[in-house]
Amino acid sequence: MKEPKAAIVEVRLPSRLGYEKVAMSTAGAVAHLMGFRDDRIEDLKTAVAEACINAIEHGNRLNETRSVGVTLSAVADVLEVKVIDAGRGLEHLPPLPDIDRKMHGEQDPRGMGIFLIQALVDEAEWVAGVDGDSSYVRLVIRLDKVA
Repeated sequence: MKEPKAAIVEVRLPSRLGYEKVAMSTAGAVAHLMGFRDDRIEDLKTAVAEACINAIEHGNRLNETRSVGVTLSAVADVLEVKVIDAGRGLEHLPPLPDIDRKMHGEQDPRGMGIFLIQALVDEAEWVAGVDGDSSYVRLVIRLDKVA
C-alpha cells in the first residue's frame, strides 16, 4: 500500500522579533486543515513561536541579514515542524527551570522556552549544525484520535 504524500509548507522569516507570528499563524492553519483540536493548535502555535524567537535571538543573534526557515510537513496524522537558523545550535539542553523561584522573582523570568516547547508537543529535538551549517529544532505533534 502506498504511503500518503507529505504536504509541505515552507516559510522564510526575517530575524526580527514579531515575525514569529507569521510562523504561528501558518502552523495553526496547517494543523486546522489536518483536523487538530483547538487546544492542540494553540499548544503548537506557542511551541512554534518559542522556537522561532529562540532562532531569531540566539541562533541568528538578531542579525537581520539572516533568516529563519520554517518547514511544516504534514503526513496522515502527524505534523512535523522544523525551525532552522544560522546558529551552531545547542550542545546540550539547559536544566529544567525552577518554576517556583521564577514566580517569586528569585530567577530571571526568561529562559522557559525550551521547557515550554517540550511540554507542548509530542516530540522535540534540537539538532546542532556541523562545520558552520545551520541548526534546527524539530517539533512533532500528533493528531489525537477521538474514539
